[in-house]
Amino acid sequence: MTIEACAELVQRGDPDRFLAVIAAPPAARARLFPLYAFNLEVARAPWVTQEALIAEMRLQWWRDVVENAASGAARAHEVAGPLHELIRSHSLPIDVLDALIAARRWDVHREPHAGEGDLHAYLDDTGAGLMWLAARVLGAGDEAEAAIRAFGWATAAANFLRAVPDLQARGRQPLPVGVTAQQLARLGLEKLTLARKARKAISRQVAPALLAGWQTEALLRQVAAGQIAPGLSEFGMRWRLLQQSMTGRW
Repeated sequence: MTIEACAELVQRGDPDRFLAVIAAPPAARARLFPLYAFNLEVARAPWVTQEALIAEMRLQWWRDVVENAASGAARAHEVAGPLHELIRSHSLPIDVLDALIAARRWDVHREPHAGEGDLHAYLDDTGAGLMWLAARVLGAGDEAEAAIRAFGWATAAANFLRAVPDLQARGRQPLPVGVTAQQLARLGLEKLTLARKARKAISRQVAPALLAGWQTEALLRQVAAGQIAPGLSEFGMRWRLLQQSMTGRW
């Protein structure tokens, strides 16, 4: 039930976000690691079993944990306990947390998204919601929500597109009929532009929450240009993370 346990989970299961948190000031790390560990637990719940019912039960357990945060339920869990502290101490919106969990029900089943709108909602509830929660625990106000969620959506689109080859290898159809990877990448770049136009509303103290998107623009541009399996070199990754963490510009 420690921050260290959450950090270890993120390091093993979400190395990109782990690097982003390590690049953040120590005070921010103690708030971001529990949130990212929670996101990891929810994201991987549909993939640790072949039984859809069991996966649904795992997600429902997390929905119950979030809903009952004020009661102190599941405090002994290594992630739920620190998450409860964040929810209470930072008044995190339960509806955003619940939507993040509920959206992962799509990962349980093999049906493709019903249409473009469903995919967009999935990216909003998962990626945009997560980045907004990260910003909230660092003190973001409501005036920054639109910009942060737009950047979070773009980041979710970039990560989703990077996962497309693996999803296809698992027999999934990640993109709805009529939607191409290039179209999604271009929309992600539009969201990124919108976020940048409004970034004056984001205070410096919130910047560590946006470090998770340090690869976003590069990945989206690769896909928009026709690259099937986007990815950065180790040097490119490190350089972009260092640049964003030092300058605060994204």
